[in-house]
Amino acid sequence: MTEITVAAMQLAFSEDEAANIAAVSELVREAAARGAQVILPPELFEGPYFCRVEDEGLFVRARPVASHPAVTAMQALAAELKVAIPTSFFEADGPHHYNSLAMIGPDGAVQGVYRKSHIPDGPGYEEKFYFRPGNTGFKVWPEVAPATLGVGVCWDQWYPETARAMMLMGAELLFYPTAIGSEPHDPSLDTSRLWRRAMLGHAVSNVVPVIASNRIGNEHGQIFYGHSFICDERGDMLAEFGAEETGVLVATIDVDRVKRHRAAFGFFRDRRPELYGRLTQDI
Repeated sequence: MTEITVAAMQLAFSEDEAANIAAVSELVREAAARGAQVILPPELFEGPYFCRVEDEGLFVRARPVASHPAVTAMQALAAELKVAIPTSFFEADGPHHYNSLAMIGPDGAVQGVYRKSHIPDGPGYEEKFYFRPGNTGFKVWPEVAPATLGVGVCWDQWYPETARAMMLMGAELLFYPTAIGSEPHDPSLDTSRLWRRAMLGHAVSNVVPVIASNRIGNEHGQIFYGHSFICDERGDMLAEFGAEETGVLVATIDVDRVKRHRAAFGFFRDRRPELYGRLTQDI
């Protein structure tokens, strides 16, 4: 039997980059002390979710992967604690800017970078002003933990194509760091239920556990609604937070059992790729 223990964290962030990184570091230590081997912080945890407005002055927050303080801090922690930390950060690559994730292995090395593929654009989530669409393609990591990890970033999690592509690449667990909350244009719209249902659907239709980590708190009137969770391959909750808790969720998953369940459901056996050409055509 192959088991893996995973963690998702939930917390609020401020304008103080050092304090944010320290708060995440404290929760990483807590998760590692509880046995977690892969620990997921939320999206862009080095600061507040700056994409609520279009401000050219905010591009100074972007830095290369090798020198980004959130990445280097998580590298040091990963090496010390012997854990993997998928680390979201605002990446500068020459004149280009990306919403990126560094997969940091238990040796502290960056095993690769994934750049967010789907970039949203709407009131309170003006990401297309800051980020180019990712050019890495979807990625999975087979060598940083006892299971192959697939990671999408926030808006990626709404797309069944993202989850299915990573599964076809060999993913055995799906991780989604997130920054999502209220909709400034429609205060009556609460997407927290939809957000969870979308990812629970990925779990069920791919027979795969899903780990989602979101922020909380009031950032200039934009309320981030938390509800981070870990679910199993049937979409049943193993651990979950509500809208306000700060802390870490930890769960242990039997990877071999999941593989058996996936094979028994037959979703991948019964696929008909020759019928799916329409999915890759523009509307």
